[in-house]
Amino acid sequence: MTPRELALAALSRVHGYPGSVEQYTEAAFDKEPSLDKRDRAFVVHLVQGVVRWQIRLDWIIRQQVRFPFRKIEPGTLNILRLALYQIYFMDRVPDRAAVDEAVKQAGGPGRRHVAGFVNGILRHICRDKDAVRFPDPASDRERYLSVYYAYPPWLVTKWIRELGVQATERLLDAQNRIPERVIRANALRIDREGLISRLNDEGASSVPCACSPDGLRMADYRGAVNRLKAFAKGLFQVQGEAAQVASYLLAPREGDRVLDMCAGLGGKSTHLAALMKNRGQVVALDRDLGRLRGLVESAGRLGAGIVLPVVGDAAEGLSGLLRCGFDRILVDGPCSGLGVISRHPDIKLAKEPADIERLALLQKAILNQAVRLLKPGGRLLYVTCTISQEENEGVVEGFLREHQEVEREALNESVPPWARDLIDTDGFFRTFPQVHGMEGFFGALFHKRRP
Repeated sequence: MTPRELALAALSRVHGYPGSVEQYTEAAFDKEPSLDKRDRAFVVHLVQGVVRWQIRLDWIIRQQVRFPFRKIEPGTLNILRLALYQIYFMDRVPDRAAVDEAVKQAGGPGRRHVAGFVNGILRHICRDKDAVRFPDPASDRERYLSVYYAYPPWLVTKWIRELGVQATERLLDAQNRIPERVIRANALRIDREGLISRLNDEGASSVPCACSPDGLRMADYRGAVNRLKAFAKGLFQVQGEAAQVASYLLAPREGDRVLDMCAGLGGKSTHLAALMKNRGQVVALDRDLGRLRGLVESAGRLGAGIVLPVVGDAAEGLSGLLRCGFDRILVDGPCSGLGVISRHPDIKLAKEPADIERLALLQKAILNQAVRLLKPGGRLLYVTCTISQEENEGVVEGFLREHQEVEREALNESVPPWARDLIDTDGFFRTFPQVHGMEGFFGALFHKRRP
């Protein structure tokens, strides 16, 4: 398959769960070994870009057709989206090349009329690219923000209600930017300065993150990090800066028994192990066996020998599975992911308002299980990667009402000096892309009273 054919095939997977497009693309790369690094980067740029800007691209298409938009066949619509993304957002691709490739994709036996339709729309747009009419920002601000920044209307309305108009517009813009790659130096094997030197030797420059003591930004490196020798030797792990900060907030001690209740691929589990200097135990719980296999692989590569994977559902029945109490528990529960849209733009298309209510109930159920496993005097950190009051403050308030044995700690009093700017006036850990230059996270710390 050519890069554009592969991108078109990937876009047909957009309406699955968040991340499904990335997984399909990676699997397709494995089946197309002839694609070089440049072609792969082009495919990723195309797919991510179309998903990121789909709502605006569709607005442009709607202005060109004289029949109901819904009647455009999905494959043809994705061909138009791909071409328009190249025309409006990729300066290095000539308009003529984008149009010609789209016409080729639309053609084929019995599809001459489709190719003509695609050709006519795209050439008309190219003749006057700046003639797009957006909603009036003065009379219909929410609709304008939705179309111009390409976010669903319900999300724009929600954020305006919670954050205000100006902060929302800055947030929309920030989450449309292609994120820098961030990694975490594995303290079990190397310090951050040593890792910078090793990466430089491989032609992969990096600079320290502003907050996380272990974090590095690789702004200028475009290759696959898992092909670096430093990666194979377990010197670093790909992990966002806000996620790195979360492990420090839990502050595990050497010898502690720690539970990571929704461990996933183990980014935080292995970080906790490093902070504990590989002394104690980190039980990494997840209900997905496939993710735990990935966790085991990462833990082995990083030398995180105290990480113990356990298959189980964090929302129910854990008292029979885990019978010992824990000194520290991390609940990085399933959430809407509204704070990581820059990295996963398909969240814009996959999430609905009903998902937030459903996820808030799930988060409460997981916290109810966690508190039963927490030792008296122990600490519990609740973290999300979303910007949503229902999943953040709302869950915290409900949890405290139902559990008198638990008290919330204001993080202002316990965080390291480098993290103080990430704690709000209510003592919550809170990051915003447009403010802190990292993904949008929320965190609340609790401790369990002694009898």
